[in-house]
Amino acid sequence: MKKVGFIGGCDKSDLIMYVASILSKMQKKVLVLDATRLQKIKYIIPKIEPAASYITEFEKIDVAIGFRNISNVEEYLGEKLKYDIVLIDIDTARAIKENYITNVDLNYFVSTFDMYSLKKGIEILGRFEQPLNLTRILYDIEPNKEDEEYLNFLSLGKKVVWTDEIIYFLQENGDSRAIMNNQRLGKIKFSNMSSIFKENIAYIVQQIDDGATTKQIKTIIKNSD
Repeated sequence: MKKVGFIGGCDKSDLIMYVASILSKMQKKVLVLDATRLQKIKYIIPKIEPAASYITEFEKIDVAIGFRNISNVEEYLGEKLKYDIVLIDIDTARAIKENYITNVDLNYFVSTFDMYSLKKGIEILGRFEQPLNLTRILYDIEPNKEDEEYLNFLSLGKKVVWTDEIIYFLQENGDSRAIMNNQRLGKIKFSNMSSIFKENIAYIVQQIDDGATTKQIKTIIKNSD
């Protein structure tokens, strides 16, 4: 079972669900664990249960809501997890510790450049007890060297090792509006998303499942409408 952490103070729910959607269409058994404080994903997924904690299915993706960590999910199920991939949404230092993020297979740091997201994300990084490799996923108007340097400045002294690559999702190119429309429809659609969005999702999927080919992922995205 491969575990992937998405760490940061900004909202990552839609990003994770679009990644999970492609993985599930590649016949992977996927669990999305919302370990965030606000549990926003329960408002995005059409089905809402009355219980405080539950697992629901959305577009062949299992979504765990109301659980702080993987151990809590296993207690709920009464058995060890039997998934190919678990994607964990994290926005607190507590969730970092309880999900043993230093032992997972791959970790992303996700942030916009508003001060709340940046400083909240850096606050989380400041609680790492040992160095952690992180790939940056950044939302900005355009790739910006000054913003990258500012993030590097804020992270000085933190136990984080940035990988060389940065994945940029461009704001103000229509993707946010397309995501909102898809939420209203209760669908994960790619037809109304920008080419950059599709390329980035494909790249992240290939990092998570290195056995997948670019052609395979692009075909799935093309047919996922």
